[in-house]
Amino acid sequence: MESAALSGAQRALIRQSWRRVRREPEQHGAVLFRRLFDLDPDLLPLFQYNCKQFASPEECLSAPEFLDHIRKVMLVIDAAVNHLEDLPCLEEYLRNLGKKHQAVGVKVESFSTVGESLLYMLENCLGAAFCPDAREAWTKLYEAVVQAMRRGWDALPEGI
Repeated sequence: MESAALSGAQRALIRQSWRRVRREPEQHGAVLFRRLFDLDPDLLPLFQYNCKQFASPEECLSAPEFLDHIRKVMLVIDAAVNHLEDLPCLEEYLRNLGKKHQAVGVKVESFSTVGESLLYMLENCLGAAFCPDAREAWTKLYEAVVQAMRRGWDALPEGI
């Protein structure tokens, strides 16, 4: 993972914006996932708990198990923000996360939709403070995280 891809100014923008988002992770994470399901409703069936299929995004978003998933996603983002100077230290964790996503049926193409949803959530939370420079910085960070997850994906043998 290339932390050098982010300039000092970009790291500062990410940290500054994240401080506002991290105060209410479940609320903002729900915005991210609501947007994700709006953009790609076919992702909803990937979220099953105890073999229960959710009938709607609203049902999924209100399930305690899904709220736990939201917290975990926000913690991954938080870890990336907290390690902006040393993103490679997250490599193994993110590779394993990629393997887990592949195992449950997530398609690589879905990562771009998740990225769009992340940017939407940040803009929704930050308003005018989510300037073009902040958007670019977050896009670079997200791309670095996804690249590491894809390396875990690529390492998984075929047929598993």
